[in-house]
Order: sequence, then structure tokens, then C-alpha cells
Amino acid sequence: MTELVQISLPDGSVRAMERGSTPLDVAAAIGPGLAKAALAARVNGELRDIGRPFECDSELALVTVKDEEDALELVRHDYAHILAEAVQALWPGTQITFGPATDDGFYYDVKAPDTRDPFSMDDLPAIEEKMRAIIAADKPLIREVWTRERLIEKWGSEGESFKAEWARELPEDEELTVYWSGDPDAKDSWLDMCRGPHLASTGKLDPQAFKLMRVAGAYWRGDQKNAQLTRIYGTGWLNKKQLAAHLTRLEEAAKRDHRKLGREMDLFHLQEEAHGSVFWHPQGYRIWRELESYMRRRMDGAGYQEIKTPQLMDVRQWERSGHWGKYAENMFAVPDSVPDPEAAEQSGAPLIAGDSDMMALKPMNCPAHVLVFKQGITSYRDLPIRLGEMGCCHRNEPHGALHGILRVRQFTQDDGHIFCTEEQVVDEVRAFCRLVDSVYGHFGFSYQIKLALRPEKRFGSDEMWDKAESELRAAVHEAGMATEEYGWEELPGEGAFYAPKLEWHLTDAIGRTWQVGTIQSDRVLPERLDATYIGVDGEKHRPVMLHRAIFGTFERFIGVLIEHFAGRLPVWLAPTQAVVATIVSDADDYAQEVTAKLEAAGIRVTCDLRNEKINYKVREHSLAKVPHLLVVGKREAEEGTVAIRTLGEKDQTVMTLDEAIAMLKDAATPPDLRP
Repeated sequence: MTELVQISLPDGSVRAMERGSTPLDVAAAIGPGLAKAALAARVNGELRDIGRPFECDSELALVTVKDEEDALELVRHDYAHILAEAVQALWPGTQITFGPATDDGFYYDVKAPDTRDPFSMDDLPAIEEKMRAIIAADKPLIREVWTRERLIEKWGSEGESFKAEWARELPEDEELTVYWSGDPDAKDSWLDMCRGPHLASTGKLDPQAFKLMRVAGAYWRGDQKNAQLTRIYGTGWLNKKQLAAHLTRLEEAAKRDHRKLGREMDLFHLQEEAHGSVFWHPQGYRIWRELESYMRRRMDGAGYQEIKTPQLMDVRQWERSGHWGKYAENMFAVPDSVPDPEAAEQSGAPLIAGDSDMMALKPMNCPAHVLVFKQGITSYRDLPIRLGEMGCCHRNEPHGALHGILRVRQFTQDDGHIFCTEEQVVDEVRAFCRLVDSVYGHFGFSYQIKLALRPEKRFGSDEMWDKAESELRAAVHEAGMATEEYGWEELPGEGAFYAPKLEWHLTDAIGRTWQVGTIQSDRVLPERLDATYIGVDGEKHRPVMLHRAIFGTFERFIGVLIEHFAGRLPVWLAPTQAVVATIVSDADDYAQEVTAKLEAAGIRVTCDLRNEKINYKVREHSLAKVPHLLVVGKREAEEGTVAIRTLGEKDQTVMTLDEAIAMLKDAATPPDLRP
């Protein structure tokens, strides 16, 4: 009698299949179209190969291109394997390591044979051509389970030292799987160690839907003490149309790169003498100052009291807060001692006493804010207390992780901490949600809200985390933002080690997302630093501490704004809001008069009297992204008018000087100060 397994489908139906049947068999039983479209399967929630047999009664959901997240993960994984296969086919003796899927593609780390130099950009066209040949061959991708010993022997005998090293460290009781590209007995078959899953064959991939992008150096297992490898990056998609759209986005992103625009607009620079710290130029710092003034007004309006706290604090304070144990590797420690100048001169380097106490530059402001809160006796009547700080912090980010002003070592946060009772938490978080909505609206951003839940390693009890998570969840629901419109989602394991948090993910003009704002509900730090208030019962109680920021850091937010607006910042934020440029020298006096009146009206304006053609001036100021160029010649001087060229528009508008001043004053008014 044939043994059957019961397969439950998403529509509630159940199909009885012979034991040994696969998801592909189920798809074929439903219809040939589905069998052709099915790429993989979710069996009892686990993503699996379409041809892997059922072991028992199972719940089945077939994966097609409509399930884009799963489908992209699969094809990118396959592209990575085909990349490695192509490299080894072209250059025998190449050693392979690992190659995962990424957010927009894939990569594989390989070591070139000793007979040639490391792989370079020049090799990518040949690798792409070979990859397409492997896809065209439609080679089956076959899963097998091997023993640990067999894997070690396989890799060792073929000189794959990296794979052999990894195989030796695998648990003996773990099921180890390999995948063949091609029939295992065929001459051109290729093997890799992999958990899977994979598509049924290489031919399921679109040969025109991938592109190799670049190469970079990488170390085996990420340790610079180990062998150096070449990491080959690619981008992979479900079809040619998706690839073309992605490449267009990359091209647009390159045009918007804040580092490029920062140079063109003379906003800032970075250099090796201060890794990860920004040298702000006058134009760039003007943007900073406008943002700071804006945020200060918003915080004042929301009832925050601004404070300023020290950069350096004794390491013992960071031990008490828990940061030294969890975060020390990202902190800059400083000895509390004075170097001996004579000894330093003799040695050629500063000398530090071995018994010095240690100080640390603050990587965050929260412990210092607790110390401010603890000064004096606080009553429940004083709560909530909202403390804000434009706080400069330092974090010891690896050099390789630094990226322009988007990821730096020295940064300033629009930081704030709310100390409140448990009963006040939901109201405070709800009010913050509405404040954030208003701020991001002023910059034209749409956003999504995510709730990051408890990580595996954390401080505090489960009861505490249950309470904190439920408060944040309730606040978003009460604000009416726990909806699809706001991209509401919960992220298991993504919270901080001391608190769950709400995250705001901004969407920019070309569809990229940036995690910026946050609020965290913390009961751990008040406990560790012994923060208390006197309750209505006359006893001491712990406040809840809400950590919050809207811009996140000024550096990163400015970088995001530059890329979002492609440098064409709103007039109120533009460092130079207008330039008065002359056509002929006869208009110099009038140009200076116009400039003086604009300055008196509060417009940030400069006057360009250079003996250059007007088209040259227009190009130059357009490159600097000046919003308005006021062109004046002999006629304008006689008539008391200006010809205004607005950035991005082809035509110019002639108006009286008074009309121009009124127009510019209106455009230059920050959004929170508008009626």
C-alpha cells in the first residue's frame, strides 16, 4: 500500500501525495503553469528547494516571482554560486570561500591562483560572459547531504584550504549540505558547500538580469591577520527591467552623492588628520546652524529644557551605566594624566603614566543626562522632565566603515531624554510621534515606523521588556500610525541592549530609506544609575527614561538632505539664498544697492561684480546650487527691476525690486515660522 503525506495549501485545501513527492510535484498536480512558475517552496515556514522531498505531513506555500523578497534572495544566492563557478572555470587553482546574497545583489570572496595577480575590474567582462554560458547550459542544482569527514577530505584534496578550515569547525552532529551545479557525474559539474536553498537549475535565472559591479580587498573571516582575498560584487534581479531600473537608481545616486556635491558647493571636507570628523566650511556650517535653530525652536515649543554636558567622563561612570561592558570597543579612552614633556622629547612620543585613571569620550549623552536629573530632589509633580542637548559624541568606528558625513566618528545629536512616570509614557511617546511627523513633513519626507523588539543579549527582566514594548506599541496605535500607510512593522531582536525602540525610516527622492529618528523606552539606566523621584506616596520611585532624537545626527541628516534634494536645498536652508550678478559694469552700483536691501531684509545674499560673461556666472552659481540668481544690467538699473533666474527653471522672471524682496523673504521663511 502506497504511503501518503498530507500537504496543506494556503487556500485551506489538502492534497494527499505519495511519500517522496516534492513541492514541484504538488505544483504540477495543480497545473503546468504553476509548475513552470514555481521557484522554491516554504515548507512548514522554511524556505526550501522546489525539488526537495517532503519528510512528513506539511504546510506548503509555493514561491514564485510574485513573492519578490524570497525570489530575489534565491536568485542572488544562485548568481553568487555561478560567479564562483565561473571564476574557477576561467582560472583553475582559484580558491573559493563564501558568497552571500546582499540587499541589492551578491558577492563572492575568492583567492586568485599564485600564477596571477589578484582579480581586478579588467576581469569582470570575462567572468560575466562565463556566467551567462553557465546559465544558458541550464545545469541542474542538486542538493546532497555529506558527512563532515567527506567534506574535509574533498576540500583538502582539491587544495581548497579555506573551505577545509571551515569544514573542520562545523559541528559533527549538524546536517551538512552541498550543491552540485550540473550532474555530479558530469565532467563540467561544480560543487560548493551551502545550506541552500537554490533554484532547480541555472536556467531559471535571467542571463540579462545581473551585472558585476566592482572588486575590493577582503580578509579571510574578516581578520586582517589572515590571507587577503578578492571580493567580487554583483547586482542581481529577477529580470532585465529590474536591473535597468536599479542601474538608473545607482546613476542618479552617484549624481546626488553628498561627497561630490559637498565639494562642488564648498560645504565641508574630510582628511586623514582627523579620520571620521568633518571640517565644516562656512557654507556647510550655515546649513548646520539653520537646522540647529529650527530644531531648537521645535524642542523649545515641545517643552524641552536645553542643557550641555561634558565630553569626558570617568570610565567608572561608564561601567556603572553598563556601556563599558557592552560598548567599550567603540569608545575612545583617554588617560587622566599629564605626559612628561622631557621624557616625551627623549622618546619622540608622549609618555603616559601606567597607573593613570581612565576617562572616556562620551559615545552618547544619556548617562550625563541622568546625572543632571539626579541633582536635587524631584517630585512626581515635576514630571515629565524633558532635557535636550545638541550633544557632541565620539564613537570609534573602524576606518573602513566610515562613509563621508553619513558615518563618522565625531557627531552631534539633536538628543533628548524624557524622565516620566509609567503612567505618562504612552502620552509622551504619542506626542513625540506627532512632533516627528511635523518635522519630517517640513522637509518633504515620507517615512515608515518600525518597533525594534528585545535582542537576545539584553539587560532587564522579561516583565520589564513586555511593559516597555507594549507602551511603545500602544502609543503608535493611539497616534493612528500603526497602519500600512506608515509602514508599521515589528522587528524581533532589533532593539538596543537596554530598551526597545521605535525607529523612523525616511524615504528619499529616489526611493532609498534612511533610519534616522528614534525613541527608546528605558527602565535599565535609571536603575543602574539610581535615578529616583518622590511619588505621591512620599516614597522613592524609578522614572522611565525615554531616549529620543529626530534628526539623529546633524552630520548624517545633512548628508541625507543633500542627496535627497540633489544639493538643491529649500531656500530657507540654502547657505546662499540669492546672488546678485551684473551683466555690465555700468550696473555695479545698482547691484550693490540691491544686495544691501536684500541683506537688510534678512536674505543671505552675495554680489558678483566680476568681469565675466553672464552665462559663465549663471553656470557657476547653478553648480553651487544657489536657489535664485538676480541678474541686473543697465535696463534693470534704470527701471528699478531685477531679472530672476530660479535654479532648475529655464525662463527668467522680471519684477520690481520690492516684489523680489517680498518673494525671497517668503521663500526664506523656515516652515515652522510660517503662519
